[in-house]
Amino acid sequence: MTVSDGTYGFGRSAGRLLIKTSRAGFGRKAGRDLVIEATGWSGEAVVFADDPGRSSVAVTVETGSLTVREGTGGLKPLTDADKAEIKRTLEREALLHTAEHPTITFRSTRITGTLESFEITGELTIKGRTHPVTVHGGSDGDGMVRGSATVTQSTFGIKPYTAFLGALKLADDVRFEYEVTALEPLPGRGQTPQ
Repeated sequence: MTVSDGTYGFGRSAGRLLIKTSRAGFGRKAGRDLVIEATGWSGEAVVFADDPGRSSVAVTVETGSLTVREGTGGLKPLTDADKAEIKRTLEREALLHTAEHPTITFRSTRITGTLESFEITGELTIKGRTHPVTVHGGSDGDGMVRGSATVTQSTFGIKPYTAFLGALKLADDVRFEYEVTALEPLPGRGQTPQ
């Protein structure tokens, strides 16, 4: 992916945003590691190719769009009914409270590195709470930009899911992973940021 100075959009049409959970506790063999995909998300990047420190990134994720794609481990295979129940659990007040907080947002405050290897520090807002998060990423040479960030749920007022009187629980840290295959110049923005 060759990127010149400009303002670009990206999102679901040319990329994926995944959330990966893992298990903890004595009963972890009964639970599953989940892959959850955001099916409604978009972003905007203002790029200064020769001066990454002037660049910026903003991403918005629709909390109601989070969909369970797969689950590994557990005592039995993950069914469609299980996926639907997990989605309902995610939407409840104790977790994402999607009725009250329909979006998750990220806004960069500092970018260092190059397109091949970069670090984005920014402010992540979940459930009305904002905390700093660092995103790592880069281009792997095949035209795709990939990266990840680790987020601690409890920092944002999310109580990790538990079952069996706490013997089975989700780990507090979850991993966000993204890949973007194309950046679309935004109409009317021009190719040179101000």
